[in-house]
Amino acid sequence: MSTAMNFGTKSFQPRPPDKGSFPLDHFGECKSFKEKFMKCLRDNNFENALCRNQSKEYLECRMNRQLMAQEPLEKLGFRDLINGKSEKK
Repeated sequence: MSTAMNFGTKSFQPRPPDKGSFPLDHFGECKSFKEKFMKCLRDNNFENALCRNQSKEYLECRMNRQLMAQEPLEKLGFRDLINGKSEKK
């Protein structure tokens, strides 16, 4: 009976997401950047706003090693950290 019900259904064609999916760092190329970011989060009660420099460095590492698509840092929310500007006022 369940077979008869499946004849009328359309087949599902999977499609990769536009963003949010990127290769894993199997070779640990950015592991040190990830570890610095994670340590910063732990040290700051997981307040990610206090670890934006580490986050930026980690994403730069991933982009430089083609583990994610190249994106302008401004588009990733780091406009205030570009060209040596500090996140603190």
